[in-house]
Amino acid sequence: MRKFAVPIVVTGLFALGACTTGSISERQVECAGATVVGAVVGGALGNQLGGGSGKDILTAGGAVAGGAVANQAAGC
Repeated sequence: MRKFAVPIVVTGLFALGACTTGSISERQVECAGATVVGAVVGGALGNQLGGGSGKDILTAGGAVAGGAVANQAAGC
């Protein structure tokens, strides 16, 4: 999991930075917050499954899926 943590955080920061075109609106903050919380929850759930390198893959997949589902649920 550690080897995925830094690239995921850096990618997320670049993705959030690319979304802004001036001042950050309250809606953008809400969408980013929902996506981050969903990714953390999804990663935690994925981490509970599998073993060995499969655990890392499921953790990363859970984080991506959780972020996407939370983003969609928030209407972003």
